[in-house]
Amino acid sequence: MTPALPDGEVPPPDGHLPGWVGQATPEVPGFGVYLHVPFCAVRCGYCDFNTYTASELGGGASQLAYAQTALREIDLAARTLEAVGRGSREVGTVFVGGGTPTVLPTEDLVRMLDHVRGTWGLESGAEVTTEANPDSVTPGSLARLAEAGFTRVSFGMQSAVPHVLATLERTHDPARVPEAVRWAQDAGLAVSLDLIYGTPGESLDDWRRSVETAVACGVDHVSAYALVVEPGTKMAVQVRRGELDLPDGDDQAAKYELVDDLLEASGLAWYEVSNWARTPADACQHNLAYWRGADWWGIGPGAHSHVGAGERAVRWWNVKHPRAYASRLEGGLSPAAGRELLGPAEVGLERTLLGSRIREGLAVASLTARARTAVAGLVADELLDGRSALQGRVVLTRRGRLLADTVVRALTD
Repeated sequence: MTPALPDGEVPPPDGHLPGWVGQATPEVPGFGVYLHVPFCAVRCGYCDFNTYTASELGGGASQLAYAQTALREIDLAARTLEAVGRGSREVGTVFVGGGTPTVLPTEDLVRMLDHVRGTWGLESGAEVTTEANPDSVTPGSLARLAEAGFTRVSFGMQSAVPHVLATLERTHDPARVPEAVRWAQDAGLAVSLDLIYGTPGESLDDWRRSVETAVACGVDHVSAYALVVEPGTKMAVQVRRGELDLPDGDDQAAKYELVDDLLEASGLAWYEVSNWARTPADACQHNLAYWRGADWWGIGPGAHSHVGAGERAVRWWNVKHPRAYASRLEGGLSPAAGRELLGPAEVGLERTLLGSRIREGLAVASLTARARTAVAGLVADELLDGRSALQGRVVLTRRGRLLADTVVRALTD
């Protein structure tokens, strides 16, 4: 079961944007493209992303036809942005996510990237990432992606422990991870490993083994996310029936502290609450663009997009099902299902929500007057770094990272 789309106003059938979007200020950040591939070989029990297996889709949503459908939305995006004078910017980051993008033929991923490049152009040194499962790539497929202009691959490792992978219903052999990393590095790709902690039945020693295995792979980027069991997933049903026991908050905190210690000791520093990189250049620039409030167009079913202009912005999201998505585009319509128009208050709120999560933090001066008065108390509670606060920045301590939601509540009205 995939999550419901948010509420919002009905967007125009052709997807056109408000005229004020063209009144962008010079300091508007860069432009990224997200390409959603909504297919997986197997659906994991904990996953609530907008993904489907072949048996779930039925007619009208062929995986083999998907790339061509995505190209239609790229063309629509180009026309829509051109109409408001925002079509001339080159793309700084491309992120192909899912799902498992690499279940598609490699040449389909290449076609989509080529179309983005041909439509807008890529900035010099643009970051181009694809997500992948360790068992969905070969040395040849990774070499072809690198040849086509991909610069980075993010592998869904999740764990190095077989019983943890089994609970998560991940299909790859953990021994395949170091092999896939080596293939990617040999192809010239930067590599990130994604980990999940807090799986039912995972001990602290299990988690240590997973982190140490990731470190031993010699990657320059690691993401580590606490497992959240979302309503409607298979795992949520298993928990409700008493078949699986969730760990408590203390267990989650201990595992976060352990991954932070191990990664810092290996030379990877945190730059966002759940992300560590060897150098600033190794950080995921696409995700940083989200957290910094940049513009992006999300291509694909269920994908979200955001375009801002100063203190205003518009955000929209596509219909979820691949069949409905393809039908809209084939009929010459926008696949957008809903949208929100954001004013100064909403833009400021999002700036605080997202900016407070990254190591560079945000300017105290950008907070509301009430929120500024909360900073001293958050420093006293060791949730914000005192030296940074004296320099006019809101930066989380490690305790603050563990209690990031508490900090955000204090800094927002």
